Parts: sequence; C-alpha cells; structure tokens
Amino acid sequence: MDYSQFLYMHEELSLLLVITILFVADLIMCPDKKSGRGVYNTCLPVVLLTLHTVLNLLPCAGDTATSAFGGMYQHTPMMTIVKSVLNVGTLVVFLMAHDWLRREENKVKQGEFYLLTLFTLLGMYFMISAGHFLMFFIGLELASIPLAGLVAFDKLRYESAEAGAKFILLALFSSALLLYGVSLLYGAAGTLYFDEFFSQLRPGLLSVLGMTFFVTGMGFKISLVPFHLWTADTYQGAPTVVTGYLSVVSKGAAAFVLLTVLYKVFALTPLFEAWNHGLFWIIILTITVANLFAIRQKNLKRFMAFSAISQAGYVILPVMGGTAQGMTALVYYLLVYMAANLGAFAVINVVEQRSGKINIDDYDGLYRTNPKLAFLMTLCLFSLAGIPPFAGFFSKFFGFMAAFNAGEHLLVFIALVNTVISLYYYLLIVKAMYIKTSDSPIATFKSDGYTRVALAVCLLGVVLLGIVGTVYNYIDTFSYA
Repeated sequence: MDYSQFLYMHEELSLLLVITILFVADLIMCPDKKSGRGVYNTCLPVVLLTLHTVLNLLPCAGDTATSAFGGMYQHTPMMTIVKSVLNVGTLVVFLMAHDWLRREENKVKQGEFYLLTLFTLLGMYFMISAGHFLMFFIGLELASIPLAGLVAFDKLRYESAEAGAKFILLALFSSALLLYGVSLLYGAAGTLYFDEFFSQLRPGLLSVLGMTFFVTGMGFKISLVPFHLWTADTYQGAPTVVTGYLSVVSKGAAAFVLLTVLYKVFALTPLFEAWNHGLFWIIILTITVANLFAIRQKNLKRFMAFSAISQAGYVILPVMGGTAQGMTALVYYLLVYMAANLGAFAVINVVEQRSGKINIDDYDGLYRTNPKLAFLMTLCLFSLAGIPPFAGFFSKFFGFMAAFNAGEHLLVFIALVNTVISLYYYLLIVKAMYIKTSDSPIATFKSDGYTRVALAVCLLGVVLLGIVGTVYNYIDTFSYA
C-alpha cells in the first residue's frame, strides 16, 4: 500500500489532529464536576480550529484534481473551498456557544460539545471528497450520528431529548432509503464509483428508482419539502447554538454533495431530464410551503426553521441544468447564507441566554433596549430576504441567473414571487423590534466577547460578500459541470 496517498487527505488529517488534541485536553483541563475547577474553555477549540482553517483555507491556482485509494477519495480545489466555508461556519458556532457552555449544567460537557461537532465536520469532509458510494455513506453516518447527540445535548430539557429522539429516528429512516437507492444503483451499474457510473449505468426502471430513493434520502438531510416535517420540531427543541449549526453547516455539506452526485452519477440524458424535472417541483414546493408556514409561526426558532426550509429551495435552485455556473452560484449562496443565518442565530442565542425569551412577540421594542443587536438582526434578515445592497441579494441574483440560463424561466419567476412573500415575514420581526412596544421588554445587557466576535464576522460577511466581487469570481475559477 502506498501510504503517501494519505497526504492528499491533509484537510482530514489536520482536523483529526485538532480532534485528538481537544480529546486529550478535555481529559486534563475540563472542570471537575464536584469542585467546578478547570481551565478548559472556548479559547483552545477556537484557536485550534482557526489554525486548521488558515492552513487549509484556499486552493492555489495551480491545484488540480487528484484521487487516492483507488478513486474512493477525491480532492478538487472546489472541495477545498466548500470545506473552508464549513470551517468558518463551525468557528462562528464555537464563538456563539461560549456563553451557553459556561452555564452550570454545561460546564462539564464542554469537551463533548466540541468533539461531537468536529466529528460531524469530519464526516462532512468525507462526504464532500467521496468518489465512491461506500465512502460517501460512511461520511454521512459519521456526520449524522453525532448530530443526534448535539440535538439532545440539553438532556434534562424535555424538548431537547424529544428533538434528539425525533432526529435520530428520521435520520435512520432517511439513511435506509438512501442506502436502498444505492443498492439499486449498484444493481443497475455494477459499480459504486462515481466516475464509472456514466459509462456503465443504463437508463431504466432500476436506475430511476435508485436515483429517486437517493434524492429522497438527501432531501431529508437538506429539509426539502415533502421531506421536511422533522425540521421545525428539531430546531425548536435543540439548543439554539446547535440549531444554527444544523441550519447552515450540515445543510451546506449535504447540498454540495447532492449537486456533485447528480452531476457525476446521473449525467446521462434520460436520467438528467428525470432529476431536473423532479427538482423543479421539489424546489417550488419547498419555497412555497415553507414561506406560507413561516408566516404563522410565533416561536422564533420554529420561524427560523421554516425560513431555513425555504432557503434550502433557493440553495438547490442553481443545480437545475447541471452547469458550472450553477455550482459557483450554489457555493457562493452557501457562503452568504452562512453569514446571514448564523448572525441571526447569534442574536437569538444571546437574547435567550440573557432573558430566556424566544418568541417573536418578546422582541417588541428590542431597538429601545438593545439597539445594536436589533440593528445587526435587521441586517441579517434583510440579507436573508435578498434586499440590496446586502450579500443575500447577490447570492439570490446569481442563483436565479444560473437557473434562468439553464432554461428554467418559469421556476425563476415562481422563486421571485416567493422572495416577495419571504420579505413580508422577515419584516414582521423588524416591525416587532422597531415599531411595536412592550410592557416588559427585554432588558438592556451586554453580550460576551466571543459572541461579539461572532456577530462581527457575520456582519462583515453580510456587508462585504456582495460588494467584493472577487469572491464570486474566485469560486467560479474552480467550478465544473
């Protein structure tokens, strides 16, 4: 065996080193349950993950696609970009979690939170770099199972335990569907290598059924309608920090993997037409149903859950047509969506930690007591709604342009109409913060330093990613169809 192949996995090995260091540090530095003494805190995980991100941040212009272990592991510059986006999102989540992890019931569980989160990230790395369905499935399960532990992290809260149970049951169900689809594809093509499907897969009932089950399983992971019913309950019950992680990092990895598998495995003309037609209706249902249900929500975390479902439709929109422009638009959308959505969740989290309030009505008059938080929340919501000149406008524009150039004119029109609907319900929160008044408003408070850094990073993303056009152009350099 040529052990030099492991050098192609430098991103995975670097992350595994971070996990190992944190595992040992947790044994030595974690606060003792009886005495409460210990020096394990947010600083060490943030520093290590930052170093890991900087070392593996961007591909070089001369980088080319490589593979290892007989093609089971693949590495392309675009995969490096996606992994870096996930790294930054995870880093922001770690910053958000500082205040929550300092609570008495979570002090002794700090190490578990960081390790579980990084193991899910490692699983997403394997998913993204998979060139073989077995490697992809191993990565999928490595990402999914620790997520159930994160959702149920506040195990003494009934809602968190219930959310964890629902998540693991539906994750198992979706994985079973996906694996059944993979077995049908193996029967139709006689191989599990992505690059060999194009020459060996023959259109027929078996291949269409396999593709259908595969897309259904991935639809659960991305929260596409009609596979979305777990999302609102899980998002509401999970700790707010974990909800933010689920809505951005986990969803982003699954969306990119779905794109690459559709591009590589189902590129034959009859199958291409089948998944293109299927995604057409899935995107319409996802955006429309989520928008209509979001209007009815009173709990802010359930509201953001339906917002995330709607955004999943916009994330998948550029996939239509299977173009390189669509890949660029999807990755750029993930980057912008990460900044805006995590910024909103950072505000929700710090308000919940300080006041315990989580309903939309609780935000009445927030501008009068906490104007900076209200302003940051407004910018993030405007970006999610796609209002210029914020980055969300440009991400939607590039997604619409990719779908329009692929010939999906009707789909783009329906998505534009739904954008107007989404603007209405995002403005409901802005109205509560700036116009409405409350007899018991949220008290004035100061957020911790780590949360302020997380908010600053998200604010820079919301404002600058749309203005600095080189970001989109740089991503486009490494796209493929």
